[in-house]
Amino acid sequence: MAAIEEVLVVERRVFDAAGSFQGVAFDVDRYVEALFTPGMLRFIPRPQAESDPAFKQIIPYVLLTHDGRYLTYVRGKRAGEQRLVGHRSIGIGGHVNPADDLPLLASDYRETYRAAVAREVAEEVVIDTGHSDRIVGLLNDDSTEVGRVHLGIVHYWELESSDVRRREQVITQFSFMTPAELCEVRESLESWSQFCLDHIERLAEIARKPALR
Repeated sequence: MAAIEEVLVVERRVFDAAGSFQGVAFDVDRYVEALFTPGMLRFIPRPQAESDPAFKQIIPYVLLTHDGRYLTYVRGKRAGEQRLVGHRSIGIGGHVNPADDLPLLASDYRETYRAAVAREVAEEVVIDTGHSDRIVGLLNDDSTEVGRVHLGIVHYWELESSDVRRREQVITQFSFMTPAELCEVRESLESWSQFCLDHIERLAEIARKPALR
C-alpha cells in the first residue's frame, strides 16, 4: 500500500489573523513572519488538506525570468494537480513534504521550506545558469476549489541567462515570453499566474530593491 503524502499547512485562522486577501499581497515580511512563527506550521495528510478549508497548504511559486521575459509552460495530462491540467503557468511550485524537513522534527520550518523550493524547481526544470532569489509576494484565490486550500509564496528568480531545459514530461509548450505576449494568452493562464501577470511590474520592482537586513 502506497504511503499517504503529507503536506505542510497553516491553519486558515492564522492566515486570517495576518490579514486575508484575494489576489496578490506585497507585504512579504508581515506574512512570512506570521506563517513561520514556530508552532504555526505542521504536516497533515494531503487528502485531508485538499478537502478541509480550515487549512491552507503552503506552496512556493517560482517565477523564472531573464531579459524581461518569463518562463511559461502548459501543464500536461499527467500533472500532479489534475484541476490545473491544460492551464498555462508562469510559476513553478509544489507542496512541501516531510522529506524536505531539515533537520527532522524541527519546529521552525524555514529550512524545510527553502529545501522544498530548491527541490520543486529541480524536479521540473534544469537551470544551467546562476540566479538570484527573492520572495516578492503572496498569492491567494478563494474563488476556486483548488485556491481555497492553498496559499502561494511568490519567488522571483532573476536568471543570468535563459539556459533552462524542462525535466518533467508533463511540461509542454515550454518557452520564455514577454509580459505583452503573456497578456495575449491571459485567459489560458491559471489564476495565480493571472494575478502575477497583472502585477508583474510591481513584483519585478520589489525583487530589485535592496533586501532589508
